[in-house]
Amino acid sequence: MTDYAFPPTLQRPAVAPKTVYVVASGDLRLSANTAGWLTQQQLEADFARAVAGFGYEVHRAHDVNPETGHGFIDSQRAGLDVFRGIPLDAPLVVVDAVWQYSHHLLAGLRSHHGPILAVANWAGDFPGLVGLLNLTGSLTKAGIGYSSLWSKDFSDDWAVDKVGEWLATGSIVHDLSHVRDLGTLPDTAEVALGRSLARQLQEEKAIIGVFDEGCMGMYNAIIDDELLNALGIYKERLSQSALLAEMYTVTDAEAQAVRSWLDGVGFTFHFGPDDTADLTEAQVHEQLKMYVAALRIADDFGADAIGIQYQQGLKDMVPASDLVEGLLNNVERPPVFSRDGARELYAGAALPHFNEVDEGVAVDALVTNRIWVAMGLDPANTLHDIRWGEQYGDEFVWVFEISGAVPASHNGGYDKSHGNRQPAVFFPKGGSTLSGTSKPGEIVWSRVFIMDGILHVDLGRGHVADLPEEETQRRLNATDKQWPIMHGVLHGVSRDQLMARHKANHLQVVYAPDAETADRALMAKAALFAELGVQVHLCGEVDL
Repeated sequence: MTDYAFPPTLQRPAVAPKTVYVVASGDLRLSANTAGWLTQQQLEADFARAVAGFGYEVHRAHDVNPETGHGFIDSQRAGLDVFRGIPLDAPLVVVDAVWQYSHHLLAGLRSHHGPILAVANWAGDFPGLVGLLNLTGSLTKAGIGYSSLWSKDFSDDWAVDKVGEWLATGSIVHDLSHVRDLGTLPDTAEVALGRSLARQLQEEKAIIGVFDEGCMGMYNAIIDDELLNALGIYKERLSQSALLAEMYTVTDAEAQAVRSWLDGVGFTFHFGPDDTADLTEAQVHEQLKMYVAALRIADDFGADAIGIQYQQGLKDMVPASDLVEGLLNNVERPPVFSRDGARELYAGAALPHFNEVDEGVAVDALVTNRIWVAMGLDPANTLHDIRWGEQYGDEFVWVFEISGAVPASHNGGYDKSHGNRQPAVFFPKGGSTLSGTSKPGEIVWSRVFIMDGILHVDLGRGHVADLPEEETQRRLNATDKQWPIMHGVLHGVSRDQLMARHKANHLQVVYAPDAETADRALMAKAALFAELGVQVHLCGEVDL
């Protein structure tokens, strides 16, 4: 008789009647989880109160960790352990009051059989909305069914009714009438341009340099090679260790030359004496070495765009990469030369940077740059987090915000931009942002994402509102005051429609000089993506 050690069969508990199970994914960084724990507790209490109104109870599937003092799932391993104790057919709610790492939960959610609901509070001070959108974008890519919901405190009739809808049916239906598939395009010069640029990309091909993949658990931000290669785009897998090593070869004089250029165009750094709390000269000096190093490595590999992960890898080694990213995204930027000094690298051009190595952004930034350059427009484009928003006057004005990677032209120039120290809770080594308030004007917004195993893109129009300085400051104070902000208004897309549809925490934006030009550029972009075989969807008020 054999004496093999067979594993025991996993025994899961039975589903308790009239009970929903709650889990909470958090950050990998203890400092962030600690800072957000009270906000998370309040959201869970608000949601439990709404559930109780329908005669249901909430069972929290994991306890507070006595060693960390918070109740977040803070690693993929912790997520696996938690899901072993959840009935496979239980109604399951993921409660997001903070930024969360989606991969902490994906293994458990992939095999869960019961209805899944992701909820967030409608607040700017902690990025629960950003976390929710990343989770739902990741679930969409993974082909996992879910519903989503958001509310300030789950006391409003709309949110409470939606909770009841989910408890009764296992799903929530949102209004997506603003989305329509791209139809037949007219025979215009813009359509011809888009198709021509698409053929060039597939024939001549392009390289995106990826400095370590998979930032902060963003599963939705990774596009498999098979999907990318069909577009004519190929990854050069680079290492953040190589970036760090290249920084060591950049001389102090080279970094100082970049600093002198920035001083000369009126960029303001807000310095202080305390390295742990303030922005310092030394932090910026190191960032400018990273700027030179990034361009040299991009040139070495012939990259057409690059993305630096930074979180988690570099955060404990060097100051933030955001200032570097914002400089790269701008056409006018400090010159950098080859190691022998013979060539200016990417002279007179932006080198598109996809923040947090979001490869959906990489595709979008690359093609946007080519279309806008071909049309003689400023190609500076960037991503923003869909952070929060409120009504202002007759418009719903979003707070689009990111940790600093905004090109100076979006702020109206370097003299209208400035640098703040990154918040220590996320950036222990500090570093400057590239901050400012995005100028009023017309924008084209977009998102490339994976759904049903293929690439899709949502395209829309909008404008940047001109809010009073005191309202801008109020919104900054309600979110992250150190970061650049865009007062975004989306044409024909309501708050709840965007939240229900958008398949990522990031949204890509680029300016156009006027509404007519924005329409023409969007038409070229739609034609390019359609020619590449990407499923194109028009959102809101788009006139093609």
